[in-house]
Amino acid sequence: MTNPVFSSRAAMMLAMLGMAVGTGNIWRFPRIAASNGGGSFLVAWVVFLLLWSVPLILTEFAAGKQARSGPIGAFTRLGGKGTAWMGTWVAFVSTAILFYYTVVMGWTIRYLFAAVTGTVPTAVCDPAATGCIGPQQFWDGFIGSPWPVLTHAIAIGLGVFVVLRGVRGIERAARFLIPSLLLLVLALAIRAVTLPGASAGLAFLFTPDWGALGDPTIWLEALTQNAWDTGAGWGLIMAYAVYMRKREDTTLNAFMLGFGNNSVSLLAGIMVLCTVFAILPNAADQIVGAGNEGLTFIWIPQLFGLMPGGSVFMILFFLALVFAAWSSLIAMIELPTRVLTDAGIERRKAVLTIGGLGLVLGLPSAIWIEVFRNQDWVWGVGLMLSGLFFSIMVMRHGVDRFRTKFINSEGSDLVVGKWWNVVIRLVAVQAVVITGWWLWEAIDLNDLSASFTLFSEFNAGTVLIQWAIAITAFLGLNRWLAAHAAGSAASAEDA
Repeated sequence: MTNPVFSSRAAMMLAMLGMAVGTGNIWRFPRIAASNGGGSFLVAWVVFLLLWSVPLILTEFAAGKQARSGPIGAFTRLGGKGTAWMGTWVAFVSTAILFYYTVVMGWTIRYLFAAVTGTVPTAVCDPAATGCIGPQQFWDGFIGSPWPVLTHAIAIGLGVFVVLRGVRGIERAARFLIPSLLLLVLALAIRAVTLPGASAGLAFLFTPDWGALGDPTIWLEALTQNAWDTGAGWGLIMAYAVYMRKREDTTLNAFMLGFGNNSVSLLAGIMVLCTVFAILPNAADQIVGAGNEGLTFIWIPQLFGLMPGGSVFMILFFLALVFAAWSSLIAMIELPTRVLTDAGIERRKAVLTIGGLGLVLGLPSAIWIEVFRNQDWVWGVGLMLSGLFFSIMVMRHGVDRFRTKFINSEGSDLVVGKWWNVVIRLVAVQAVVITGWWLWEAIDLNDLSASFTLFSEFNAGTVLIQWAIAITAFLGLNRWLAAHAAGSAASAEDA
């Protein structure tokens, strides 16, 4: 049976952009940029767009288009049967993220509803007051209530609803969600830069301190942000690339996706930082250090509460977050669905199976914020290994052969030179360095026993133990996985 394909290049790119643009662009990028020097961070961030994101995006485009299967089948065909477990890791990590990403989308749905009904508190409570509900109390009450379970279920239902309709459903959703999202973010950014005092935010974001670039932390954070907000190395691009037309471009599309995604991040940075510097400049350090949840659900309502017409713009902000989360969630459901269909399971059954698993396995993160933070930490860092494995797959296939046959394939608008041969190998080095750095940061030398426990929101042990369990299982099943992940292989005969 021949795979369906995207109806046009525009439809494919909208779907790809929807996959890449998520909550990380809107709530994480502004915070990380502000915490790491603003303009200095942007320099390092652009460098790693070219050294990490684009090389991996090119790899995923080419591998998905060539193998016509998900990560397990693609790794088996292009990297050899011994790498099936690596493809399984890639698919598993993105699926594990799906199980708590639905919870994040649920939070955005709840706050959109509260913004529309005018029930989001925007004023901070007087500590001496009793019974007062401010943004912090509203968030704490929400997280400790049944609401997150309900909104998690709604989120998984919305994602399954789209993916059940196949590539045409994904196209239709992308045609609505992505233009709408871009218009919302653009409108919010324009409003932010027109606020009195917004110029300070622009100066901070776009004026690099060249001396600060000697700080390795800025570079490591910039690499991490690229890994987490472009979708490069997640396997999601590969899952959509299965639906590319045979003579579809890979190279120009990959560059467009990388720069398009990061442009949305930049607009989000302008939107948030200009608003912060204009309205609460004295609290800027406190705001950017609040964490993703604190910035989005505690500080953002306060900012909009002090802005003229802020109630309307708060609705637009949370609507943009819902659209960003939804478009990414669709891709996260499509990836494991593709893995199951590659193994011979009928598509509708595969979608419903993933939806059911997402509903059940997402419940712990919906009920306990500590579980959510643990899973976000473990599998977020796990994405670095995914990037490493993509690099290994290419090297096992033959770097130059992969580039000349699959990247510079028929229909490509641009020819990729031998620079890619160097940077795809450099991806492996970057993956090892960034993984080592994150694990080192999670070790407390004064309390090593606490650093190597299974259950913790942030330590090295919980990562290493959960990774070891998964990798041991995948290695043990490697032969079986390689045999049961054939995929459609519509154009893989020359692999």
